Amino acid sequence: MKNRTWIKGLAALCASAAVACGGGAGPQGGVAVYLDESQPIEKRVEDALSRMTLEEKVAILHAQSKFSSAGVPRLGIPEVWCTDGPHGIRPEVLWDEWNQAGWTNDSCTAFPALTCLAATWNPEMSALYGKSIGEEARYREKDILLGPGVNIYRTPLNGRNFEYMGEDPYLSSRMVVPYIEEVQKNGVAVCVKHFALNNQESHRHGVNVVVDDRALYEIYLPAFKAAVEEGGAWAVMGAYNKYKGEHCCHNRYLLNDILKRDWAFDGVVVSDWGGTHDTKQAAENGLDMEFGSWTDGLSWGASNAYDNYHLAAPYLDMLRKGEASMATLDDKARRVLRLIFRTAMNTRKPFGSLNSPEHLAAARRIAGEGIVLLKNEGGVLPIDLGRAKTIAVVGENAVKMMTVGGGSSSLKVRHEYTPLEGIRAAAAGKAEVIYERGYVGDVTGDYNGVKTGQDLSESRSEAQLIADAVAAARKADAVIFVGGLNKSNHQDCEGDDRLQYGLPYAQDKVIGALAEANPNLAVVIVSGNAVAMPWIDRVPAVLEAWFSGSEAGNALADVVFGAVNPSGKLPFTFPVRLEDNSAHALGEYPGGDTVTYNESIFVGYRWHDKERLEPLFAFGHGLSYTTFAVGNVKADRTTLASKGSIRISADVTNTGDRAGAEVVQLYIGDEQSSLPRPVKELKGFRKIALDPGQTQTVTFEITPDMLRYYDDAKGAWVAEPGAFTAYVGVASDDIRGTVGFELK
Repeated sequence: MKNRTWIKGLAALCASAAVACGGGAGPQGGVAVYLDESQPIEKRVEDALSRMTLEEKVAILHAQSKFSSAGVPRLGIPEVWCTDGPHGIRPEVLWDEWNQAGWTNDSCTAFPALTCLAATWNPEMSALYGKSIGEEARYREKDILLGPGVNIYRTPLNGRNFEYMGEDPYLSSRMVVPYIEEVQKNGVAVCVKHFALNNQESHRHGVNVVVDDRALYEIYLPAFKAAVEEGGAWAVMGAYNKYKGEHCCHNRYLLNDILKRDWAFDGVVVSDWGGTHDTKQAAENGLDMEFGSWTDGLSWGASNAYDNYHLAAPYLDMLRKGEASMATLDDKARRVLRLIFRTAMNTRKPFGSLNSPEHLAAARRIAGEGIVLLKNEGGVLPIDLGRAKTIAVVGENAVKMMTVGGGSSSLKVRHEYTPLEGIRAAAAGKAEVIYERGYVGDVTGDYNGVKTGQDLSESRSEAQLIADAVAAARKADAVIFVGGLNKSNHQDCEGDDRLQYGLPYAQDKVIGALAEANPNLAVVIVSGNAVAMPWIDRVPAVLEAWFSGSEAGNALADVVFGAVNPSGKLPFTFPVRLEDNSAHALGEYPGGDTVTYNESIFVGYRWHDKERLEPLFAFGHGLSYTTFAVGNVKADRTTLASKGSIRISADVTNTGDRAGAEVVQLYIGDEQSSLPRPVKELKGFRKIALDPGQTQTVTFEITPDMLRYYDDAKGAWVAEPGAFTAYVGVASDDIRGTVGFELK
């Protein structure tokens, strides 16, 4: 890292000499315009572009290694370095291989997965997340952070759902903007992904998604649009799949028409690694930077495989023959230069930091706020360490590291506090903590050379493991089962979707046996996805703990023992059965060469409302160790003018005996639409912290724009006059008050 920093600094220092030697000094013989940070960025871009050769313009458009692209050495313009970053900065890999480079100073802080961040329902946590991970990326001299992901949760089988922000476009939009803003304050570009319609890993490299325009614009694009227009994202990554028969990494409609024309995006479109398939389409349809194409340097008979990328020698050949537009090339080069000036050549960016106490504290805080208390009958949680003197912890996920594996989310951390470590640390000196494995899942411990160092080998039979767990549970005052999914293939993992909705590794048997052995049982699910819970009526307490990063165990212990009062809310619906999910109910998952989104706009709670299906746990659901009353829902008027607004208010009172936070949610339903619409849609939320007995009034402003839907026949957003209903509640299935109003 120090060497890379020195090289970048040297490049910038040598640029003046390079320009001078080439006769490129400024108008008065001073610093060249493109090197002068006091000049407007567009002026600098044009100046740099004017000095570049055809070959140099093409060279900056494609990779030179696994994670970098070339700069312009002659002009002192540095290379661009990317890093995977769904929830932490990936360790360094070899120049041309996925295996580890063997650095000893590239361990990062693992932040919670983005499902956990979304579950906070708190944009302040998103800002803290972006600030922290941005500082780590800056310290590691990265120019592009390959994240965040905002693809919509369409099916609970999608192996990559843990990288995204749930099923609702409004929630994702509000959470992604502060993340982007804070990352980019560090002079590091976010690369929002995967644009677009990348909602399954099965057949991901070739499946053609067929979706109507209403669903495209209302469900699948809003978070990307917010990222670009409100967050000011400097980069966007194309998806692997196809749309309208074209791969999304070079899709004319998505990239040229929507992203660059309609949204005025001025950043770079980056291919997913291996997502480029055609030189002509890459040249014409909006791709700016190509990475990871499947060339090996052998089949083409070339010594440098990167020169064979679609936007390398083949593109250069087209340009020389007059078969490709020079104006389009210049547009691509301008975008890359703009990115470089914002990042690698930004001398005013902060220094960043890595693995700081502040980052670990942020990871713990976000994780604690994102954990969702799904069920808590009889006050099983929090565990009172004044009474519980023996605590049995059962389950492989209590000891298994979750920061290693999962695809591009795999990290190397200095230390990952497991649930068992966190529970033992919190209970030290107060209670005995005994551990039993209960089941055997994944015993592997490395991914691309990152090793956990754990020995998870096991000689006991399934029956013996359960018997030993039951024996421990019977002599304990409280039992905590920690299970769920992991980062193995066909679980929460890039490249594969799940094969079943139920828990793997016969965990249901273990949970059932524990429920019979001890009534004081809390089940902790570690996952990025909903899971079936056939045992739900026999288990008094359930927590969704997500993949919570470096501080996972400490954050879980904070909630289990009551140091933190849970306030997380589900960012997606837990259906009772897989068949209650719309993608599966209508038979269009996983598809083959094509998958059709027959459910259209009816995703998640929208489908459950439409079909009157009771969820296992609803979108927006989450309990607390205290209780809240939400009432006195009213509007300041019942008629909304075309350019006016309505204020909806509700009183929220903490009716319990401890401080806590509640998320008040505003949904709106259209009662007289010409086209089918959901019963209600999320349009606002507020997270408020209240002391016992405290009351606070929460207000929401409704404008006509919030009432619009996309009319695919007109190709436009429409707000139809008529009757609407505002729903105020604490979950999509827990509405505490309604107000009717009319749009004139």
